[in-house]
Formats: sequence, C-alpha cells, structure tokens
Amino acid sequence: MFRTLDRPSLWAITLAAAGILMVTMGARQSLGLFVSPLNTSTGLGIASISLALAIGQFTWGAVQPLAGAAADRFGPGRVLLGGLLLLALGSAITPWMNSSWGLIVSLGLLSAIGSGAGSFSVLIGASSQRLPLEARGAASGVINAGGSFGQFVFAPLLQALIQTIGWMGAMWSLALMTLAAIPLVPVVSKPLDTPLPRTSGEAGLWPSVQHAMADRSYQFLNLGFFTCGFHIAFLVTHLPGEVNLCGLPSAVASWALAIIGVFNILGSLYAGSCVARYRSRNVLFWMYASRAVMVALYLAAPKTELTFYIFAAGLGFTWLATVPPTAAIVGKLFGVRYLGTLFGMSLLAHQIGGFFGAYLGGIALTRFGDYAWMWQADIVLAAGAALCNLPIREAAPRNAEVA
Repeated sequence: MFRTLDRPSLWAITLAAAGILMVTMGARQSLGLFVSPLNTSTGLGIASISLALAIGQFTWGAVQPLAGAAADRFGPGRVLLGGLLLLALGSAITPWMNSSWGLIVSLGLLSAIGSGAGSFSVLIGASSQRLPLEARGAASGVINAGGSFGQFVFAPLLQALIQTIGWMGAMWSLALMTLAAIPLVPVVSKPLDTPLPRTSGEAGLWPSVQHAMADRSYQFLNLGFFTCGFHIAFLVTHLPGEVNLCGLPSAVASWALAIIGVFNILGSLYAGSCVARYRSRNVLFWMYASRAVMVALYLAAPKTELTFYIFAAGLGFTWLATVPPTAAIVGKLFGVRYLGTLFGMSLLAHQIGGFFGAYLGGIALTRFGDYAWMWQADIVLAAGAALCNLPIREAAPRNAEVA
C-alpha cells in the first residue's frame, strides 16, 4: 500500500500529520485512567467526572466541522497550532479544578476543543488536499495509525506517571508532551510544490453542506459512525472501572488500552489498503458486525487478564480503523474541497454517540453497580451500525477485487 506514497514530500506531510494525531489522540484516549484518582482526590463522584468527560466527547465532535471549515477556509496551520495550545492549557489547569464545573471547563471544553482542532477532520482534510488521489487511502491509514500509536504509548506511560508522581504530575507532563508536537504543524500546513487542481464550478461551503445533509448515503454513514463513537467513548472512559469490578489490577486497564492502540495500528494500515481494493461500505459493515460478536464473546468469557487482553486485541483491530473508509466515502460522495468540513460533521455524529457512551456508562455504574446493560446496548447498536452501511451508494474503486 505504501508504493503510492512515492515522494519524500508525500511522506513528510503524512508522517507529520500522524505525529500530531499521535499526541492529540493519545492524550484524549487515555483520560479514563484519571477517573479513579480524580475521584479519590476530589470526591466529586464517578457520575460527575463521567459527565465532564462526556461533555468532552461531545465537544470534541462539535468542534470538528468548525475546525475543518476554518482549515478549509484559512489553511490548517493556525487551527492546528491553536488546538495544541488549548490541549496543553486544559491539561495544565486540570489539577487545580476541584469542582464539577472546573472539570467541565478544563477537560470538557479546553482539552476537548484543543484535541478536536488537532484531529481527524483537519489532518485528513489537509493531507487529502495536498496528496494525489492514489495516495490518499494509504496516507489516511498511516495518519490513523499515528493516533493508535499514541494510545499505545500514552496509556502505559501516563499510568506509570500516575503511579510514580501522582495524577497531577501526570497531567502536567501531558501538557508538556502536547507542546512538543508544535514543530510538526508547519510541515502539515506547507502545500506541495505543485498544488492539486480544483474542480471548476464547484459549489461553495454552505451549499456543499446542505447537499450533504440531504444525502441519504451520508445520513446512513453518520448513523453508523454514531455507534462507533458510543462504543469507543464507553470503553476509553469506563474500561478501568470494568477492570476494577472484575477484581483485577489497574495496570490491566492501561495495558488493555495500549493493546487496543497497537492492534489498531495494524487495523488502520489494513483499512487504508482496503479503501483502494474494496467498497468502503462493505469494510465498515464487517467492522461493526465484528464488534457485536466480540462484545458478546467477552460477556460469555471468564473475566481474567488474558480475556481483557484478547478482547482488547480484537477490538483494537477495528477501533479507529473505521476512519479511513468513512473519510473515503465522504470524499467519494462530495469530493475533497470541503472534506475537512463534511468529515468533521461525520465526526460530530460520532461524538454525539461518544457523549452517550461516556455519560450513560457512569449512570449505569452509579445506579446498577455494573455495566451490564451498557454492554447489551453496545451489541444492539453495533449490529445496527453494520446494517446502516449496506444501503450507502458507492462505486467500486479502481481495480477493485470485489463489487
């Protein structure tokens, strides 16, 4: 798949975008590790902390179309720089927040806006506008893998920092690590020597948004992506709590998150290659269907460390590997001129699901003492998401292996 990235300039943009996503997603996907120490330190309760993180899930999605539109209009450089600075600020001030509203400001707003502005809609939109058509699938896989590598690195690193210097020190360390990504911003922002031609007579931003919102394929795509957000946010927020309910050490949760990250590197690269070989709607169908099966198998299995690690590996392969085929469908339906905006709107649907996954998980634990009904809801939603992708209209890619 990498043969399409056949020039150093293409690799430079791709790897710089992957590096930024490594930091923003690694930070965001590891916040669940702070739930228990935050609760112990502040006494705010799991439900209140879950609400702050749930608002962060929604905010991260809500900022995606806005950040994408700003990048489409003014270029990605300022958007990415502002995002990294806000993420660092939100992390840095969290240790001083001892109320629910304080956590909502630091984690639910500042950190979430920052990580959202430095995430998929801007990075994939910017790279797609700067790369030739044949390189976009491979590039999106590599960029997505960067986010997964961030989870693999950040989860055990932050857990180790929490255990050695405390959760406050870990938060401040996270702020410094975020600032270290700033030198990568000019690489992503710099256009290729020969800019890609734009289609003549293309519609403006708002007509493109209106056209997309009325498109049934786009609606079905976003319904499936809603479930993806529910599933991922529930797990990153509450997997440490599930591990604790099973009487296992907290390190199991951090290593499970790391395993999810490393297996999603493989899944993301594979998904990027599948974009050029198969219809993306079929790739998404099998990803979502496999999640329903894996959650059902997890519920039936004994709750041991090995079970969590196998579960994490299976889920990790499809974790954020849904991003390349989803972005590919948006690009096929509407072109890449406003991909940052339109894919950002898909990510908003994803994060509306993320809000419910994070918040309802906290409600379930508070009221029922476990996550049983959340797991059952996850199975139903994953099966529904698989079916939502089948009606999407999509032409077969060039040299497709299947229809």
